[in-house]
Amino acid sequence: MTTDNQIREDLKDIRYYYSLQKVFEQGAKYVKPIGVLQMVDRYNNAMQNAPAQLYALYVSLYIQNNSQTALAEEWGYARPYIRDLNDKLVSYLQNNLD
Repeated sequence: MTTDNQIREDLKDIRYYYSLQKVFEQGAKYVKPIGVLQMVDRYNNAMQNAPAQLYALYVSLYIQNNSQTALAEEWGYARPYIRDLNDKLVSYLQNNLD
């Protein structure tokens, strides 16, 4: 089972990948980032059956690169609530990663 610390580190890498996706895609012409792509696919596959709120959180924070503060404002929630949702997301991933 993947630890919550490892999931949090992976989510940082996923956010980084998506924030520079065009760079990764251009670089893949020369060197394929297989490890990163496999990790992204693994997490995206786990999210396919996630509850709607956790799915939206994953997309907003890690694919669209929003901060928890910005997302709290956009969704009309307090930042601690988004933090708690993120903890639920980590727990969901712990239980649903391949």
